[in-house]
Amino acid sequence: MTVFSGFPSGKLTFARLPDLFFSELLPQIDHLAELKVTLHIFWLLQGKKGSLQYVTLRELLGDGTLLRGLQGIAPSPEEALREGLARAVARGTLLHLVGVEDGEQFYFVNSAQGRRTVEQIQLGEIQLAAGGVRVEPAVPTERPNIFILYEQNIGLLQPIIAEELEEAERTYPQEWIEEAFRIAVERNVRNWKYVRRILERWATEGKDEGRGKIREKTWYTEEEYRKYIKR
Repeated sequence: MTVFSGFPSGKLTFARLPDLFFSELLPQIDHLAELKVTLHIFWLLQGKKGSLQYVTLRELLGDGTLLRGLQGIAPSPEEALREGLARAVARGTLLHLVGVEDGEQFYFVNSAQGRRTVEQIQLGEIQLAAGGVRVEPAVPTERPNIFILYEQNIGLLQPIIAEELEEAERTYPQEWIEEAFRIAVERNVRNWKYVRRILERWATEGKDEGRGKIREKTWYTEEEYRKYIKR
């Protein structure tokens, strides 16, 4: 891990983000590439002058700072960038236009100004590329159902746990997962390790037998619970 040496002394320039970014948008973002790309675009747009505020895919692909920050998220930084952009468009954070002739891709923040600019482009009042542009519709990303169960019953999904949840969804039947979460809620043990242990026991000992052992107690002290999940 590279250690940050701290901010230098003297006058610093600060980036600005809307308050709603933290209260509404940030709690919804569950993918690291989407978060990094979104923040970087907000930062880039603050450095642009004039009322026409957008970034292009070509510009982002040539941004060494952004690509370095996306290393390790996907097989390549370019793939991570494209996935982050697709997720941000699907979520509604960004608006997306594509050049009809040259295929260049334009991204705007979904703000009042951004929406107005996109509308003017579509009406032909503003030209971005020869031949006009077409709208790239937002395709909602289908989130794995286990993510929804986790957030409804345990809490905010952290990226570190997402891969483990996806693996569980590939491994166990959906009805098992739903019942395991329900049992955890009934026992007031809102912890993924507890849910995972239920599923593992059902897989190794049979669902009916495993379920009986899980229900052997209705409440665990912290010490008992820690011993239990280590078994």
